[in-house]
Amino acid sequence: MKRKIKLGFSSCPNDTFIFDALVHQKIDTGNFEFEPVIADVEKLNKMAFEGQLEMTKLSYHAFLHLLGKYELLNAGSALGNNCGPLLIALSPLSQEQIVNASIAIPGALTTANFLLSFAYPQVRKKTEKVFSEIETAILDGEVDAGVIIHENRFTYQQKGLIKIMDLGEYWETETKLPIPLGGIAVQSDLSLPEKLELDRIMRESVQYAFEHPRDSKEFVKFHAQEMEESVMNQHISLYVNAFTLDLGEKGRAAVEFMADLARKKQIINNFDSRIFIN
Repeated sequence: MKRKIKLGFSSCPNDTFIFDALVHQKIDTGNFEFEPVIADVEKLNKMAFEGQLEMTKLSYHAFLHLLGKYELLNAGSALGNNCGPLLIALSPLSQEQIVNASIAIPGALTTANFLLSFAYPQVRKKTEKVFSEIETAILDGEVDAGVIIHENRFTYQQKGLIKIMDLGEYWETETKLPIPLGGIAVQSDLSLPEKLELDRIMRESVQYAFEHPRDSKEFVKFHAQEMEESVMNQHISLYVNAFTLDLGEKGRAAVEFMADLARKKQIINNFDSRIFIN
């Protein structure tokens, strides 16, 4: 009898692209049967805090708070260069205005919020919104600015909004490391052979996606709903890369740097917990 794994990932094209082969058993899923839970990443973050998901996509910020409960797979991460969240507004804002502005964020546990705090530690007026509602909140005057992620990176200018700062670019300039946005984590109480097998399955699902990019098109399009195909493709190209197949030394270094920074700033207190499955 196969072990059932409750698996969380978002409806965003980069996630549906890399999970298609796993979910639809286009690869060998070994002794596991997967029950997909598809939700906004901040909802997945909160479900992980409640221990509801054996394996899930997590914002790296949320993952750092869950050290000791979850460990990171080598495969499946959204991590790279020139792919970070953007701080946007209707008109230019000075440094002083930004510090005092009301800013919409896509969730307190998101890496986007972590990177906003990294660039502007004095910002305090934050309003949590579903990522897809942030542009409208700015346009309606609910907030002065907002941090956008996912496909909104490709659409904000069409709505008359402007970029104040590329928060990912700021991270890269300051750290000389790629941006850790989200990763795939498994519960720490799984056995090591189970963790390694799940990592193997995840890697093969990503590899299948790279080798058969059109096979996932229907699954991606269904969950992307109204998104234009060109935006869908840009989204996948931006967030799925060599780090998604395997973090490697550079990817691990970026995650470890973020963890060390969070500890120094006393955002997290998990000093001895394992980050990676091996």
